[in-house]
Formats: sequence, C-alpha cells, structure tokens
Amino acid sequence: MAALIVFQIYWGWRMSRLPVGGDKLDAYAIHSEIGLAMLVLAAMRLVWRMIVPGPINDADRLGWQTQLAYLTHGLFYICFFGLPLTGWAMWSALDGAPPLDLLGLPWPEMPFHDVPIAIQWAVLDWAEGIHALLVLCLLVMVPLHVGAALKHHFWDKHDTLIGMLPALDDDEDEPGKPRPGLRDAALPDSPPRPAPARG
Repeated sequence: MAALIVFQIYWGWRMSRLPVGGDKLDAYAIHSEIGLAMLVLAAMRLVWRMIVPGPINDADRLGWQTQLAYLTHGLFYICFFGLPLTGWAMWSALDGAPPLDLLGLPWPEMPFHDVPIAIQWAVLDWAEGIHALLVLCLLVMVPLHVGAALKHHFWDKHDTLIGMLPALDDDEDEPGKPRPGLRDAALPDSPPRPAPARG
C-alpha cells in the first residue's frame, strides 16, 4: 500500500503536466486501474485487521502519542478508501469516459449518467475537491508517519519499526531465542540434550 500511494501521488502530479491527448488518457487509465486495485486491497486489509489484530509494541503504551498514532491510522484508512472512491466517482461522472477495468476485468461505473447534467457536474466538482484534499492529507501524513517510525527506532529504541517490517527468514535464529519485535511470543527453552555415553 505504501508503494502504491507514493506511486499514485507521483503519477497524479505527472498526469497534471501532460498535454491533452492520448498520452494523458493513457496516464489516467493507469492511475484509475491502480486506484481500483488500492480500493480492493484496502478492503482486504480492513477485513484482515478485523480478524487479526495488529501487533502490540512499545508505541502502544505512550499515552497521547499512542492516541495520535491511532488517529493517523484512521486517517490513512479514510484516504485508502476515499481516494479510489472519489476517483471512481469522477470517472463515472465524465460523459464519454472510457470504460474502467481492473486487471483486464470490466469494472462498473457509478450510476451518474442517468441523472441531470447539473448533478453530474456537482458530483464531479465535489469528488475532485475531496480527492485533492485527501492527497494533501497524505502529503502531510506520509513524511510524519515515516519520521515517527524512524524516531521510535533510532531515538527511543522501541520495537515499533521492526514490527512494521515483514518478517525475515529465521533459519539462523538460535533455538529458544525470541524473534525481534515479538517479545510476547518467546519460544520455550529447549531441554538439554543428554551427553553421549562413553564406553
């Protein structure tokens, strides 16, 4: 999700500087398809988080900082859903826009073509404004989120960043040694092996 967000911000900036024509339409098609993929991934991520709670780490015991982190996570989810939905609404409100698809599969449009043109323009205007506001929100939150994770790791010596990163191959871990960032899931000590009999 982080990589897709960064790409979409860059791609949206790039699209705005392309002249009207086929290249701009192709850029919008790529932007929309990735946006729809983000919408699907955001829904899957939310369902996963409802089933499997996030890890408990040092950042969950810091009072106002913890509450601010929860607020930030909530705002990220609003962006995860709000940006693709407003983009979908804008595309659907454009008269004569090419059909949407995701990985080659057709994606339905929102039912805005059957409403009066004034409502279509209102939907387009509102969706565009909300879309721009959420992009600005991400431009503020992403560096703050990265900075906070680095601060927890290097300054506070917390396990927050380790818990955020994918688990690495632990083939070389010592038996009975807990993995970094998973303090509460330490493995039981292995019983000592008996010495070989000498005879």
